Amino acid sequence: MKFKDLRTLALVQAPARSVSERLERSCFSVEDVRRIAARRLPKGIFDYMEGGGEDEASLRRNQEAYSDWSFVPRWGSVANLDVSSSLLGGPASMPLYLAPTGGTRLFHPEGEIAVALAAQKAGLPFGLAGLSNTPMEAVSAAAPSLRRFFNFSLTTDKGLLQALVDRAASAGYEGLIINVDCRAIGHRERDYRNGFTAPPSIRGKTVIEGALHPRWTLRFLANDAIAFPNLSGEVSTGPLTSTPDMWRSLLAGSYEPTDWRDIEDLRERWRGPIIVKGCVSADDALVAAGIGIDAVQVSNHGGRQLDHMAAPLDVLPEIVDKAAGRVEIIVDGGIRRGTDVVKALALGADACAIGRPYLYGVAAAGQAGVEHVLNLFRAEITRTMMLLGVTSIKELRTRGRDLLRHRSDVLGLQARPTSTHI
Repeated sequence: MKFKDLRTLALVQAPARSVSERLERSCFSVEDVRRIAARRLPKGIFDYMEGGGEDEASLRRNQEAYSDWSFVPRWGSVANLDVSSSLLGGPASMPLYLAPTGGTRLFHPEGEIAVALAAQKAGLPFGLAGLSNTPMEAVSAAAPSLRRFFNFSLTTDKGLLQALVDRAASAGYEGLIINVDCRAIGHRERDYRNGFTAPPSIRGKTVIEGALHPRWTLRFLANDAIAFPNLSGEVSTGPLTSTPDMWRSLLAGSYEPTDWRDIEDLRERWRGPIIVKGCVSADDALVAAGIGIDAVQVSNHGGRQLDHMAAPLDVLPEIVDKAAGRVEIIVDGGIRRGTDVVKALALGADACAIGRPYLYGVAAAGQAGVEHVLNLFRAEITRTMMLLGVTSIKELRTRGRDLLRHRSDVLGLQARPTSTHI
């Protein structure tokens, strides 16, 4: 066994009181936290978190796209450097928000509560997935000062849709995040090969993996059953239950057509901010802006839906150019470093969103793991801006393109159209 494997194993087995300190001493990047998550979780559970659609080409490209851009630092004072930002009219301690992810209690019994508490402590917004395992009301009660948004896919059941919206408003959710990339469920072949189901079912592979990961198994068995309590418009008062049909209906919009008119109707009925998530088309961003949507989240669902869908960073400059400041732009997908965040903002994004990185954290060490991941991002964003010679997020976005070179420029090829500023 290699030394780094021994070090990781020691962290996995560490007592709870020393987890934060051991994370600081042993995990110097999101990738280090990812390795611990991989050791803690049964293969089928980890692959559910990690995997993408079909051949996973989009999944790979999401990260590769960031390597196509290089920094061009400038000399100058970096006194009073400030990474604080804003999103949709409210504060964010850095230009980051925690994107909605479903089934979080599969990875750790604290689930969404751990993530919400970490986001609240860090001063960052949090998007709660409709497919969360924790009721939206419980998240509000646990983290009352958290800026929180509720996420779901459109459904043709107007009664259910209105009930969900009313319930989110009653629970104090500031805004809505509407998926527009879930008209069908992506073909995630890792899950099929692993025999993965949610909630997990008992079968041969499940039993073997459970035996190989006793700590996860004991925690899983000792806690409430996995369920999806936000799938109806009613607050659950009894045991949390869900059915595959309920899950499938909410995830895939009831498999019936919805279009921009449904989003426009929702815009008329919801007074708070709305984010349209899953947009990679500049024309769609313009439509969203035209009907009063507050932000578009440039996303391909982490490569989990349509394979070979454009990587968000690859289409970001075109969307920024065409949107021309009419709508806020958030980008996700493949972000693993503070340098990735800085590159996206230099290309015109208003903020970035992360999903898998904080899931690695929650799987590795619950709330402490998420806090550590967020601290890594803050340190990396700060260090990158200092080395670039910029002192604020506004300056970063204003100077933008002057701080970057695309690999096609370096190779002497025709550079892609890019934006310098929005």
